[in-house]
Amino acid sequence: MSESEATHWEYETLRPPRGETKKEAEDPKAELNQLGAEGWEFMETIDYEGGGTKYLVFKRPAQSSESV
Repeated sequence: MSESEATHWEYETLRPPRGETKKEAEDPKAELNQLGAEGWEFMETIDYEGGGTKYLVFKRPAQSSESV
């Protein structure tokens, strides 16, 4: 596959809501469903050292062929 045929990706992050205890305080289901409806696919989490999720990372094919 040539470079011009390669899929270009764009990325989005979601920071799960956290309470005072620094643990996830709410279920982010509504935000996840919205991102899914917009074509975002969940990839991975970025965690805090010592535990807990800092970011959820999503990707989807870029809307244009322009490099970011």
